Amino acid sequence: MSSAEFFIRMGHVLAVLCGVLLVVAAGRFAARKAHQPEVVGELTAGLLAGPAAVWLLGHDTFDAVVPKEVLSVLKLTAQAGLVLFLVGLTHELRSGAPARMGRAAAWVSAGALVPALGTGALLAGWVLLTGDETVRGTAPTAALVLVLAVSLSVTAVPVLARILTDRGMFDTGAGRLSLTAALVTDCVSWLLLSVAVGLGSGSLAGFLRAMATFVCGVLVAALLRLVLRKRVAEVLCRRPWVPVLLTAGIAMGMAAAMEHLGMTAILGAALAGLAVPVTDGWESAVARVSRAGRALVPVFFVVTGITVLTAGFGSAPITLIGAALVLGIAGKTVGGYAGARLGGQGHWDALRIGSLMNTRGLTELIVLHAAYEAGLLTAPLFLALVVMALVTTAMTGPALLAVDRAEMRHRQTALPPHTVRKGDGVR
Repeated sequence: MSSAEFFIRMGHVLAVLCGVLLVVAAGRFAARKAHQPEVVGELTAGLLAGPAAVWLLGHDTFDAVVPKEVLSVLKLTAQAGLVLFLVGLTHELRSGAPARMGRAAAWVSAGALVPALGTGALLAGWVLLTGDETVRGTAPTAALVLVLAVSLSVTAVPVLARILTDRGMFDTGAGRLSLTAALVTDCVSWLLLSVAVGLGSGSLAGFLRAMATFVCGVLVAALLRLVLRKRVAEVLCRRPWVPVLLTAGIAMGMAAAMEHLGMTAILGAALAGLAVPVTDGWESAVARVSRAGRALVPVFFVVTGITVLTAGFGSAPITLIGAALVLGIAGKTVGGYAGARLGGQGHWDALRIGSLMNTRGLTELIVLHAAYEAGLLTAPLFLALVVMALVTTAMTGPALLAVDRAEMRHRQTALPPHTVRKGDGVR
């Protein structure tokens, strides 16, 4: 490739990137107007941009506008952004995980996890019973059951924290319990996802090899954490750009290594987040790396829409989407409510916790992408679960508002007849 061709291609890539950022910015604007978390608008606009463009322009025109060479660069950009963002996400899970949970937090965590795993297994059973190979795919049964169970058990910690902050619930009992349960369930979900990827090999030898790879990755992450906590690393942290480059390099290196060894790059990035120490110098570096990755995540949404959802549109039965929605909502809301009640919470706070546990957002899409790349999910299943993730995240705010209003009406009707309500005044 000549230098002129290189610069022309890079200009083409930059033009497409600008278009992607404009589409996602419009999605964020629409989400704010609809009083939804911005990530809901980003996800929806980004995922639908590709299929909508293909439908409007036709495949031939779309391929001319976004040729394979440009799409390949976009895929690499999306992968890099996802890896860098995941370092911050998993680092937050590790630093935020409670050292010791109380009875209430343990019950809420169990309620948010166990029933959701069960409903995911029910969805897998429904997929297997229908016998539709375009939906079922070629994944081994055990891997399919486990990955669908994991897919319905995820709660998006970043989106949940943002909702709690926006609604002034971060320091409330329900807010703290919800965030603790989300941290616990997501940690378990990442572990189970690695097992599902290992089971995807379809043979005992392949599974053992995958698990050995994962264990080696954990050991490397633990060793790196010890090395990075040494005084030499602390001295390096005095130069702000050094820990940033080290963190990004570790993330890219571990992601590439895990992908080369048969796992997914996402699991390598997650292990990199666990490798970085929880100290002030490294916290700042992780935050910068994660912000850089988050800026590129919209490219991941668009690329996913082009490469996966375009194939899934029209091939996902409406019954499959409905089943994923009903089971996804039931597992989290009913399970979260039951766990909160068993943990000693009142009816209204339990309803709030159940609604908050239903938030899935970006974390769910990352899990689905890892499962799809590992060959465990088909395009129709991916589409159904993406719809479930968007709907459940979008309904969190309205559900909390409905609980607040219902509690207010209940308190007003429960007042004695001659009680003067606040604001009535004296005439």
